[in-house]
Amino acid sequence: MDGVVTKGEAGIGFRALVLALLALASGHMLSTLLRTIPAISLDLMARDFGTSPQALASLTSIYHFSFAASQIPVGAAMDRFGVRPVSLSLLAGTVVGTLVSALATGPASFVLGQLMLGVATSGMLMCPMTLAAKQMSAAKFGLWSGLILSIGNIGMLLSASPLAFVVDQFGWRAGFWVSAGFGIAVLIAVFALVPRQPAAHADDSSPLHQMAEVLRLGLSRGLRGLIALSLVSLGASLTLRGLWGGPWLMDVKGLSRIEAGNVLGLFTLAMIVGPACIGAFDRKFGHRRTMVAATHAIAALLLVAMAAGAPHFPISNLFGVAVMPTQYDLVLLVLIGLATSAQPLIYGMTRQLVDAQNTGKALSSVNLAFFLGAALLQSSTAGVAALFGLPAVLLFIAAALAIGIVLFWAYTSTAVAIR
Repeated sequence: MDGVVTKGEAGIGFRALVLALLALASGHMLSTLLRTIPAISLDLMARDFGTSPQALASLTSIYHFSFAASQIPVGAAMDRFGVRPVSLSLLAGTVVGTLVSALATGPASFVLGQLMLGVATSGMLMCPMTLAAKQMSAAKFGLWSGLILSIGNIGMLLSASPLAFVVDQFGWRAGFWVSAGFGIAVLIAVFALVPRQPAAHADDSSPLHQMAEVLRLGLSRGLRGLIALSLVSLGASLTLRGLWGGPWLMDVKGLSRIEAGNVLGLFTLAMIVGPACIGAFDRKFGHRRTMVAATHAIAALLLVAMAAGAPHFPISNLFGVAVMPTQYDLVLLVLIGLATSAQPLIYGMTRQLVDAQNTGKALSSVNLAFFLGAALLQSSTAGVAALFGLPAVLLFIAAALAIGIVLFWAYTSTAVAIR
């Protein structure tokens, strides 16, 4: 029971809490699987829909826009009603959205499916995060937030080589059919394992007021630096892993779909291992602010190095080759996956700055920034790719990270607790 605190709620035994967190984290795994399906099947989907891959890539941003916008009501709902009813409702919606995506016949129905999935999966990360934040001490939460993200990122591993095989053998729709079955299994697990509990410190104010509080917390001085970095942090890794990683490896490096899936799989393994390792490192050594800034700076430099290995770019010219070999990209992608795994520390810093009554809303404001940033990066990089090519996309993401780091460092130097 070490590290488990009740904060006014009916207590949850440690074993029951772990099982509940695992069930909820599986929902986050489903979410990461669904949002990265286009990375490995974008060309086939575009051909079926009679559109270009660039145009379809820009449409995928609707997922992240709807996901980000839904953080406002979802954050308020978790503080008002509790984790269990919110998670069950969202999982049911995810199954429906997955079925709509599997049956899409063109860009319009594809956008509808992406919109439904963005709304329905919007709380898949915040549900286990909120439960952990309200049941565990701040020190324990840093470790468990990393574990939750690591479990969730397994979904991206499933959407690498395994999904590439499924797409090659059965078509891109099969990825959504398999995901729908997975969603039903997670729904059953959450129903069985997540206990019924009243919301902590139930707020009797109107839902509109509570949703406004999500925005107020996000714009507050105390969270401003965290929000600035959140706007580019997750977007950098998701735009690379979920959208442009596949085209980069297939179009620039000449890999087959399954070969690209293998490389993206190793990239994803780094994203799975990284959060848990950084969470453990943080618990032992601390220095969260420095760790967050340093790792994101390293990620920006690695993206520049990756772009410089394109045909006729500086590093390729330096080594006297037409293009740097795939092994070069593999090493850089693994290092980028590790470097961008400091996101749990942003959640941990947020948890330290707010009281229990505002935990769900504050975490949702950060999550809103994460996925709003992902949507903005995906939509903007589609234009960059069309005009300037894929190396420019990597440089654009690196520049966005640099701006986020500067703002994060400036604002967090004077951050104060929010009550």
